[in-house]
Amino acid sequence: MAAGEYVSVSSQADTERADLARESKELAANPEQEHAELKAIYVTRGLDEALASNVATQLMQHDALGAHGRDELGISDTLAAQPVQAAMASAGTFAVGAALPLLMVLFLPAFALMWGLSGSSLIFLALLGLIAARAGGAPVIASVTRVTFWGALAMALTSGVGALFGVAA
Repeated sequence: MAAGEYVSVSSQADTERADLARESKELAANPEQEHAELKAIYVTRGLDEALASNVATQLMQHDALGAHGRDELGISDTLAAQPVQAAMASAGTFAVGAALPLLMVLFLPAFALMWGLSGSSLIFLALLGLIAARAGGAPVIASVTRVTFWGALAMALTSGVGALFGVAA
């Protein structure tokens, strides 16, 4: 999980770097056009043309690439892709999330293991969805439903593939 997250976010970071490199070349080759682009962005956000032009001028004097990266490309220091951080977060959450079902293995009798583990995993997913929704201020029902539905679908597909290849319990 962590390796996949690292690769995915690294690809995002590569794309961001390429976009910024292209933007840097555009700024060097045609600063007037880049100023017009930035001004147009601010006009669409509600500034009048004179103020938008003034804001674009001042931001480009201060940090032209930063202004275009943030306002044209949606890339900022606080939102930039961070592959190592993403990998560590994925590894940590995966380990914590896997611990609860693994503990159930210790308490469930062998005959109830398949259904008990599946059911408790869905309960734990719903609980974690609830906690995440409360922590983030998101709608609880939608979060719990989404997490539980996709978890159940993933378990069903995994079970189906196992049955197809003769490795299901």
